[in-house]
Amino acid sequence: MAPQPSPSTARPTPTNAVIETILSRSAAKYYDPTATLSDDQIRDLVRIGTSAPTSFHLQNWRFIAVRSPEAKARLRPIAWDQPAISDAAVTFIIVGQLADASTVPERLASVVEAGIMPAHLVPEWEIPARGLYDDQPQRQRDEAVRSATFGTAAIIYAARSLGLGSTPMIGFDAEAVHSEFGLREDEVPVMLLTVGPERAGNWPQKPRMPVADVLDFA
Repeated sequence: MAPQPSPSTARPTPTNAVIETILSRSAAKYYDPTATLSDDQIRDLVRIGTSAPTSFHLQNWRFIAVRSPEAKARLRPIAWDQPAISDAAVTFIIVGQLADASTVPERLASVVEAGIMPAHLVPEWEIPARGLYDDQPQRQRDEAVRSATFGTAAIIYAARSLGLGSTPMIGFDAEAVHSEFGLREDEVPVMLLTVGPERAGNWPQKPRMPVADVLDFA
């Protein structure tokens, strides 16, 4: 293992708006229950979320914005009765779709049309994608979770930059969410993400393990 710089010689972390947003984010438990987000605000968060990377440009995700009192009342009992479901302006059901290599030409059509990729390269993406995912259910599911998680992270940091709190949550009955909100057979409810203006009482970001404990140089 290569030597690592000691804390005394480590350079200070560069600072800019993006880094400050990431380092100041914390999980929000308490939301302002009177606050709402507009349709356009919700669309903007999802648009930013979908800028996250996906394998072979599959974009294998979907986002269900639970924000009406009726929809919150359907979700909360199957999400461990967590108050944030009712109090947050919106709870996204983050849906990952099983990786399907047959969708690659369709997903790349707009890329070709935009002049970013020449059309002759499309099969060079589809063929290895089929080799990776066809008849590989575990890989298909892994990619669904991976893509959905990337998209969620982008929404989390976008929300923070806009002065909104957020919390990713895995405390829910996946089968019940799948049924209650009409997910397709090829869709996986990966997590919930509450988003909204916060109220007092939330903790700041909790300390993390030292970098020396989690980083190796090879």
